[in-house]
Amino acid sequence: MIKLKRIYLPYSQDDGFRILVERLWPRGIKKSEAHIDLWLSDIAPSNDLRKWFNHEDSKWDEFNKKYYEELSKNNATETLKDIIRDHDVVTFLYSSRNEMHNNAVSLKYYVEKYL
Repeated sequence: MIKLKRIYLPYSQDDGFRILVERLWPRGIKKSEAHIDLWLSDIAPSNDLRKWFNHEDSKWDEFNKKYYEELSKNNATETLKDIIRDHDVVTFLYSSRNEMHNNAVSLKYYVEKYL
């Protein structure tokens, strides 16, 4: 099972294996207090794509297409696939305020559909 959670929310043991799926470390979060098992920054959208998207809902569909294209060529997807296979529960942690349109939502869909 893959869960999504904003990194600013409290840690829970129900989160299982926690993966930060952001290219940049979230503001205001101390690494020593983040309760992450892995920071897989390479799975996040490229800097160019991240800056282009800029969390604009109107770009969501095009963002997904471009991000899926990046993921299809990304070696980190194999790492992610192995982690998901080895854990009953995996939580993708993200920092965006937009809970509906962010890279973790897109990544979860990609993993469930293509991996």
